[in-house]
Amino acid sequence: MLASAVTFGVVGGVIGLVLGLIAYPPTAWFAVFEVGVPAALLGALLGLAAGSITSRRRRSRGTSV
Repeated sequence: MLASAVTFGVVGGVIGLVLGLIAYPPTAWFAVFEVGVPAALLGALLGLAAGSITSRRRRSRGTSV
């Protein structure tokens, strides 16, 4: 979960910075948060979903790590 949240957040922040610099450079750093934070939340949700699916599969097979 953490890895996907960080990855999505960094990618979203970079995209937000680029879009902000294109749109209006003096306030570009706001776009980093406007795009980066929702992207990080999306990454956390996707990581949580993937982790819970993996955990359920391992429990149903009887293996644990």
